[in-house]
Order: sequence, then structure tokens, then C-alpha cells
Amino acid sequence: MCLAVPGKILEMEERDGTMMAEVDFGGVHKEVCLQYIPDAAVGDYVIVHVGFAIQRLDEESAMKTLAEFEQLGILEEEFGDQFALAAKQAGLSTGTEES
Repeated sequence: MCLAVPGKILEMEERDGTMMAEVDFGGVHKEVCLQYIPDAAVGDYVIVHVGFAIQRLDEESAMKTLAEFEQLGILEEEFGDQFALAAKQAGLSTGTEES
């Protein structure tokens, strides 16, 4: 499943003419392209879809959405080990589960 997930911009840097950011998604940090929101700033909350920030979001809405995603287990599904998740859903063992 590919969701648009809210996150907070922690750091920004220009790389090869494109603004990139490290974004915090409730404790999970990912690299995100800011091409669609060029005036974004550190501390802003943005909605990210497939690695691109596509819209700004206020902090209250971002935190509420992250809490709901966490409660539903969506963050683990979206950011967890996708191979392990697929194997688990298929009823297979990956050999990496803890006893």
C-alpha cells in the first residue's frame, strides 16, 4: 500500500539542483524530495507520497494522522521491512523473526 504520510522536516540540503530533506514520520526517518514544495522549511510538516513532499500540513493535523496510522498499524506496514511483511502475510518464515 502506498499512502501519503505526514512528516516533519528535520534537515534540508540541495543535491544536484534539487532540494532534499530528512523527514521524521513518527520516529522513522526517510529522505524526501521537496521539488513540489520549494519554499518548505525545517520544522514544517508535509504530506509525503512515494518520496515526494506534495503538500504542507499543520502540526495538529499531522500528529493526529500519525497517531491514527500508528494505532491501525499502518506505519509499520508502510515503513517496516516489506519483504518480512509480505512473507508473514503469505504465511512464510523469513528466518529473521525473533523467538
